[in-house]
Amino acid sequence: MKNCIERRIRFGLLLVLVAGPLFTPVASGGQSASDPSASNAQTQATPGNRAHNSSFVIGNDDVLAISVWKEPDLSKSVPVRSDGKISLPLVGEIQATGRTPLQLEQELSAKLQSFVNSPEVTVIVEQVNSKKFNIVGEVAKPGSYSIAQAATIMDAIAMAGGFRDFAKKTGVYILRKAPDGSQTKIGFNYKEFIKGKNPEQNVKLESNDTIIVP
Repeated sequence: MKNCIERRIRFGLLLVLVAGPLFTPVASGGQSASDPSASNAQTQATPGNRAHNSSFVIGNDDVLAISVWKEPDLSKSVPVRSDGKISLPLVGEIQATGRTPLQLEQELSAKLQSFVNSPEVTVIVEQVNSKKFNIVGEVAKPGSYSIAQAATIMDAIAMAGGFRDFAKKTGVYILRKAPDGSQTKIGFNYKEFIKGKNPEQNVKLESNDTIIVP
């Protein structure tokens, strides 16, 4: 009899050890309290968790994706007009050019307070069309182009259709305007570059650069 009781006790302990890991405390929402994906999902879903590039300034012709948390009718993609403004439901017209995405978010949130309870607004620049460069001289298609489409001087030359027959390929240069109004001349020798010499001269373009192809 004693041996039988001892066997039953050992069998009961074995069941506890085996079954124990199968029962995990469950947090609210049906997720396991120890499941890291639950906390990750909650973090990603929080509208306040977003980064901003505080140095970027919105300009004319940029395209903005504006999202209002839990308000799909107020969320839309809008272009910045030539007068620097955008138009949104309930808000009406609002100045966008000259502001950062974070500044625009704050103003939109303030204007929506009368219509939406604790509005959470996100502004993302979908297309950067305001940052442009110019290319003039002996290229097939001189003109003004978006920097978003051409990162370097070589990209710019390709976008402009390449050189014309009598272009001086060793004398290409960029005129870059400084904040104080002064200009810097940056040379580019195409013939050297395609031979693998001085690859660093294929500089990254900046807004308002003017490429001269003599």
